Amino acid sequence: MTLTPLVYWAQRHEEIYLRVELTDAQVSETRPLPSDITVAQGHGAKGQNEYEFSLEFLFPVKPEVSYKSTQRQVNVVVRKEKRGWWERLVTQERKPVFLAPDFDRWLEESDAEMEIREKEERRNRLRSARLKEPGFISLKTGFLFAYNLVQFLGFSWIFVNMTVRLFIFGKDSLYDTFHTISDVMFFCQTLAAVEVLNAAFGVVRTGVVPTFIQVVGRNFILFIIFGSLDEMHNQPVVFFVFYLWSAIEIFRYPFYMLGCFNTEWKTLTWLRYTVWIPLYPLGVLAEAVAVLQAIPIFDKNNLFSIPLPKAIGGSLSFSYVLQGYLILMFLGLFINFRHLHKQRKRRFRTKKRKAN
Repeated sequence: MTLTPLVYWAQRHEEIYLRVELTDAQVSETRPLPSDITVAQGHGAKGQNEYEFSLEFLFPVKPEVSYKSTQRQVNVVVRKEKRGWWERLVTQERKPVFLAPDFDRWLEESDAEMEIREKEERRNRLRSARLKEPGFISLKTGFLFAYNLVQFLGFSWIFVNMTVRLFIFGKDSLYDTFHTISDVMFFCQTLAAVEVLNAAFGVVRTGVVPTFIQVVGRNFILFIIFGSLDEMHNQPVVFFVFYLWSAIEIFRYPFYMLGCFNTEWKTLTWLRYTVWIPLYPLGVLAEAVAVLQAIPIFDKNNLFSIPLPKAIGGSLSFSYVLQGYLILMFLGLFINFRHLHKQRKRRFRTKKRKAN
């Protein structure tokens, strides 16, 4: 005759724990319900016998069930299909007579959330401790530090070089910026594509869309507007675009470098989250001026023009693409400005809370 064992239960947000009171039990089958969980040939309250119990869970559970049989009991772990806190274990409001709370593992919902936070804090402390160990640098940390260092050196060279030339040559330096600076700028902005990949694959915690907009937008100006038109090489607008780009990056990349080692310099943090407020809109304005100057040049030389079907004849000037790009540029400005403002607000609000 099949008997029913005593079963004790407890839960967490993602798991259900069942403790079956059977001594020296041999588990023949465990399946998440609506199927049965069967425990055979165990010594229970009524001696050596075959025991079986069935539970119809309140919500769906995952098909994988793990169990461990000891000399005193059988421990079963069932994973919930959706993370959440159940008000009870089974569908019927009146629990089965063989089922009781496992007070050794019982937690209220608030206590379970606190347990999760404590585990996360312990993991963070262990991670921080490992990072502080002498000679320990993870592959990810080393990669991010090296990338930010290279970018910082590149944009610093651009900024310092342009500043020195401005003081030495005055206005004349505005007209040969492309010829003296473009090689390093091409290198830095091509390498910036790594930031999009880092965001897309979760290497860093940042939005993919804002990063994509900034990198693609800058490279469009650099490669299409400046790089493909010889007439743009001597335009003063090149100086302003390059100078504003580099002025932002010489604060951003060292901030990320320190962040690789959980280190912060308050002055640098303030500059990283503040200098973009005037510089970023000015940079977009300079880029828009460059596009407006390039439109008549594209109309004149038909570069990148789109050929139309023979029945229509002629071609569609690339200048129409640039006119549409101007609209997208200011839309991107709004998206990125909003993103950066949220970052700044979240950063300094968090610091204020810690101070309080």
